[in-house]
Amino acid sequence: MKPLFSTKSLTRMALFFGLLTSIFHIIGPWQGWVNLAPSVLDSSRWITLIVLFALGIKRKSLTFWIFFSMLLGAEVGVQFPDIAKNLKVLSKIFLHLIKSIIAPLLFGTLVVGIAGHSDLKQVGRMGWKSLLYFEVVTTLALVIGLLAINLSGIGWGVNLAPDTVDADLLSKTQNPQTWDEIILHTFPENIAKSVADGQILQIVVFSVLFGIGLAMVKDEKKKKPILDFAEGLSEVMFKFTNLVMYVAPLAVGGAIAYTVSKMGLDVLANLFKLVALLYVTLAVFIFVVLLPIALLVKVPIKKFLNAISEPVSIAFATASSEAALPKALEKMEAMGVPRKIVSFVLPTGYSFNLDGTTLYLSLAAVFIAQASGIDLTISQEIIMCFTLMLTSKGVAGIRGASFLILVATIESLGLDPQKAFALLAVDALMDMGRTSVNVIGNCLATVVVAKWEKEM
Repeated sequence: MKPLFSTKSLTRMALFFGLLTSIFHIIGPWQGWVNLAPSVLDSSRWITLIVLFALGIKRKSLTFWIFFSMLLGAEVGVQFPDIAKNLKVLSKIFLHLIKSIIAPLLFGTLVVGIAGHSDLKQVGRMGWKSLLYFEVVTTLALVIGLLAINLSGIGWGVNLAPDTVDADLLSKTQNPQTWDEIILHTFPENIAKSVADGQILQIVVFSVLFGIGLAMVKDEKKKKPILDFAEGLSEVMFKFTNLVMYVAPLAVGGAIAYTVSKMGLDVLANLFKLVALLYVTLAVFIFVVLLPIALLVKVPIKKFLNAISEPVSIAFATASSEAALPKALEKMEAMGVPRKIVSFVLPTGYSFNLDGTTLYLSLAAVFIAQASGIDLTISQEIIMCFTLMLTSKGVAGIRGASFLILVATIESLGLDPQKAFALLAVDALMDMGRTSVNVIGNCLATVVVAKWEKEM
């Protein structure tokens, strides 16, 4: 029996109703063309969602279902806020499952990547090349953030009335890490504790040392069983990831519904300028820094975009880099980057190459200074950049890390750290953008290092 609608016709219908809905909600009222009843507007959105649902069944694409879930979640958050407030549990289930994958997946892939090839010199080369690349790119992100906020000056005249202050966050901001604590935080005291706390960098350090130790074992009878176990573990965890990804659309829908029901679609209000500037600046960073790097090392752009579409959509919707890590590892390896490079560079980048986060920190710190009526000198901004370059790498894996760094930076500039709490009202929206850029930057880093090592 011939289907009623083809994929092509459903795509056209989705575009038509999507465009019509946009005109009804945005362009029409703005230009005074149309002023329809709320029931008509609601109907246009639901018709669009129904057409997209039918298209999703045809396309069978996880990325498409994640996109659909984002739209559906926003609609549920607006129409049924009481129900939506209870849907956060869906995203929590997904994040719990993802966190259970990360440690065994990193351990298996890193041990096989290092001990399976027994080329310890290459591990050293990958290490310094990765760190050099990370430092250059994150420094450019800081500079672009500073240029954007200084040229725009959007913070001047903004009244930052602090949002509700979280007591736990406040206690953490009053006890910032010292430089020796930052270094000590890199090394695992107890690997079980590191796994339980989700300390990615500590897990990476342990796995790298374990892999080097295994590579140094000369007796193949003792070495092979452990190597086979690590290889089998990584393969199983990739299959585990594929199963967990079926939950991703539900998790995304739940997260968006909860956010919209809690804050509403007009959440941007007083801080709309900062949110808009952040997204514009992140786009500039992608096109001015990441795209030229990709073209310089001859990355196949279309292939790369196809590979990162799922990890980035997951990162954007959940605002969690961890949630995107397993799928990013799988997709970059499928693209042709050797596993030993992917498993080393990608998780290391989660601590040292947070492009979106570092750009946001420089932008937000100066925004708060401007809102406080303080015109920072060039020397103060240079010191601030240096501080951010160090501290943004020291608290990787800590929940609310970027906010803690921001407060510590504000305090070091002699400003009232309480003003930073005003940004919490829109932090979830900004976190989506900066987390997505973090994932894009780290995926690109794996390709750059692979090209540099002449293995791709």
